[in-house]
Amino acid sequence: MIKHHPTQDLLVNHANGNLPLSMAMAVSAHCSLCDTCKEQLAQLTAQAADLVLAQPKTHNVISGEDTNSNQYEHEGTKTFATQNATLDIEAMMERIMAQPVATNIPNNAPLAVQIKQQHYTVPSAFRQHLTRPWQILGKVSRMRFDVDEMGTRASLLHIDAQGEIPQHTHKGYELTLLLAGEFSDLNGNYVPGDFIMLDGQHQHSPKTVNGCLCYTVLDAPLHFTKGISKLLNPIGELIY
Repeated sequence: MIKHHPTQDLLVNHANGNLPLSMAMAVSAHCSLCDTCKEQLAQLTAQAADLVLAQPKTHNVISGEDTNSNQYEHEGTKTFATQNATLDIEAMMERIMAQPVATNIPNNAPLAVQIKQQHYTVPSAFRQHLTRPWQILGKVSRMRFDVDEMGTRASLLHIDAQGEIPQHTHKGYELTLLLAGEFSDLNGNYVPGDFIMLDGQHQHSPKTVNGCLCYTVLDAPLHFTKGISKLLNPIGELIY
């Protein structure tokens, strides 16, 4: 059972289109794996749409240069312009509704991913990014996405069976969305769909028995805190 979910604030901002791409993909992917959050997001999206539709509509009125026109003429001009605008909108809607029904329905089916002869399916939220190459270092492989968000890095992360990320803390935030397999750390055990947000107050060393595939987002390098891995800290900007 999924135990870790996006915060209400993340869901609200996603429904309103306010999240950066890296985080929007994470929330979308989680909701494709979690029926509870999927239903909640649908409600929030409907509420956001209702708010937009409820806003008063304004129309620009092009007025003449004659400043001597009386109030009656001015009000008549506004009424005429508003009526014309309404008719124009109605005509536009009629033209839209008269168009043939679209046959290219968006495909939200899961996508196939392969790494080291392991086959996985991932949510369609990652569709535009899965042509990137894998970078492999021992038991850890990474497919970095091109999200163009300054220092933020978004990636698919694969850890082989019996693999482990050295103990570390975080200079910024670290989001991990488990897509397949399992891993654990000192905070608990995780299953597909778990949405785990950590920051500088957390320290952990994720490890997996059978292997796992995750989506990760970091806005700053990891800071390794134990053993020989601490030698990586000076070049953290290059490897996160």
